[in-house]
Amino acid sequence: MTIEKTGGDTIKEQIRTAEKIEVVCDNLKEFLLEKNRKYGDSALYPEHVFSKQPGREQICTRIDDKLSRIRNSPELRKNDVVDSAGYLVLLMIASGWYDLKDLLE
Repeated sequence: MTIEKTGGDTIKEQIRTAEKIEVVCDNLKEFLLEKNRKYGDSALYPEHVFSKQPGREQICTRIDDKLSRIRNSPELRKNDVVDSAGYLVLLMIASGWYDLKDLLE
């Protein structure tokens, strides 16, 4: 027997969703750590060979590029979505947004 929650979700469905959130976030973390291992901190601290924009602005440009690819592609591609999520995490880091508890009110 499952118990109905507000909005029609059951407790069982919420547990499955919570587990899926953990899996996706854990995998995104591993993805970002591997990219950081391969490429270093180039997103946050670019070399400034051609562009002189600060890292935060370059991350925003990369997000814009990924969102443009998503919008203009005939199909949703996993790589574009995962890269976008990764760049959003890097933007949070570049902005100093480590603690999110203030958003849970």
